[in-house]
Amino acid sequence: MVIKAVNYKLLNDDELVKLIREKDYSAFEEIVERYSPKAMRLALKITKSKEDAQDVVQDTFVSVYKNIDSFRGDSLFSSWIYRICTNFALMKLRGRRYDNQSESIDENPNMDIDKLAEHSHQENDWSDRIDKLLLRKELRQKIDEAIDKLPDEYRVVFIMKDIEGMSNEEIGKELNLSVPAVKSRLHRARLFLRKEISKYINE
Repeated sequence: MVIKAVNYKLLNDDELVKLIREKDYSAFEEIVERYSPKAMRLALKITKSKEDAQDVVQDTFVSVYKNIDSFRGDSLFSSWIYRICTNFALMKLRGRRYDNQSESIDENPNMDIDKLAEHSHQENDWSDRIDKLLLRKELRQKIDEAIDKLPDEYRVVFIMKDIEGMSNEEIGKELNLSVPAVKSRLHRARLFLRKEISKYINE
């Protein structure tokens, strides 16, 4: 009987998940290769530390392998992975006394971020064009640079909402914030980013 070699790259996520549940480590290696680059980018955006991001990615995929049976298929497998990655990245921030910083950030209305955003109040001055603009490599780089400039408290909320697609309620639960506080931080983050990239979107 001839046993055909499996080309894991041709398998979809559901097929790989099934094999991982059967302890097929090669299927797991394909998942790591497939999703670790984006997981690394996500971890870097949140932690802003290459060393921390590497730890986050490692912890993420160890967790994926150990907890594969808990994946119920209610969402895309990739979304499940990135949610785990986000949680580990948040744990890294909390390890830097993130929670202590979070307690006071919304109490200071005179932060630099607000000054930078004070001239940008229109909600629709860029959102209706963002899809086309994101196709421009240069602008994508500028947006990434602007996101990196955000204080941790704003950057994390922005990433969780506008990049990961989490609801305000989910973000509040993860960060131990009220929904109004989440909305406030998201609004300030968007104002800051709009101000930072306005010269590019108005070309």
